[in-house]
Amino acid sequence: MKIGLIGLGKMGLNLALNLADNGITPIGFDINEQNVDIAKQANIVTADNLALMISKLPSPKIIWIMVPAGKPTDSVVNELKTVLTSGDIVIDGGNSFYKDSIQRAMVLEEKGITFFDVGTSGGQAGARHNGNFMIGGNPSKFKIIEPIFIAISALNGYLYTGPSGSGHYLKMVHNGIEYGMMESIGEGFDVLQHSPYDYNNVDVARMWNSGSVIRSWLMELAEQAFSDDGNLEDIKGTMHSSGEGRWTLDEALDQQVATPVIAMSLLMRYRSMEQDTFSGKVVSALRNEFGGHEVDKK
Repeated sequence: MKIGLIGLGKMGLNLALNLADNGITPIGFDINEQNVDIAKQANIVTADNLALMISKLPSPKIIWIMVPAGKPTDSVVNELKTVLTSGDIVIDGGNSFYKDSIQRAMVLEEKGITFFDVGTSGGQAGARHNGNFMIGGNPSKFKIIEPIFIAISALNGYLYTGPSGSGHYLKMVHNGIEYGMMESIGEGFDVLQHSPYDYNNVDVARMWNSGSVIRSWLMELAEQAFSDDGNLEDIKGTMHSSGEGRWTLDEALDQQVATPVIAMSLLMRYRSMEQDTFSGKVVSALRNEFGGHEVDKK
C-alpha cells in the first residue's frame, strides 16, 4: 500500500518511518526543503511537488495531512480539492478544530472525496511506534483505511469514533484532560520545591512511577526531564498553549458542563506568561519531552 504524506516535520517524519516499518510506503511532500532533506536521509521517498506525489499513488489515492491546524490545513485541503478525484481519501492527522473538520468534509464530499479527521496522540514517540488515533468520517470508507491503523497503532490504540468531526472532538477533550494532568503534576513538584525537605526530583518521579496510584507516561517524562536538569534551572516556566485546551473549555461552557480543573489549567498557562513558576517549568518540560514543543530558555 502507498499513501501520500503532506508534512514532514517532527510528527510527520516519525509517522512516515512508522508507516515504512509496517509495510506501507509513504510518498512524502513538504514545502520546507530542510524537512524534505531530513526525510530523504531517513530513506523516505519524497516528491518535489504535490502533483508529482499524487501521480505516484494508486487509486483510490489516500493522502495523509500532517501540517499545523488552521490556515495551513485549509490551504492543503483547498489545493487537494482541485487535484483529487471522486473516490480519493484525505486524512487530517493534525490537531484541527472539530467544526473546521466538519466543514472540510462537506467541501470535499462535493467532489466525492472522503475526509477523515484523525486525532493523533502519543507525541513524537507515538507517531514513530505504536500510535494512538481517534478517527471520524464515513463508516463504509473507513474499511479502506483501517489496515493503515491496524499496522501503525498500539494494541487497542485506534478507534473509529463516528461521523465527521468526532475524531477531532475526542482529541480536543483528550487534550483538555492532558492540560489538567500536567498542571497537577507541575503543582505537586512546585510544593516539593518549596518544602523544608531536600527531595531529589528524579528519584521522586521514578518512585512515583513504580507502582503508585499516580504512575503514568507523564510521570516517566517528568523523570526524564529532571534527569537532564534536576531543578529545571535552564528553562523558563512559560507554558505555551496551542489551543486545544481552550476549545475543550469553550465546548464545556456551551454544553454547560462543569470542568473546573481543565479551566484552571488553561488559566495557569496564561498566568505563566507573566511570571516564572516551578509548576510552569514542569509542564513546559513535559510538553517538550512528549511533543518536542519549544521551551523558553533563561
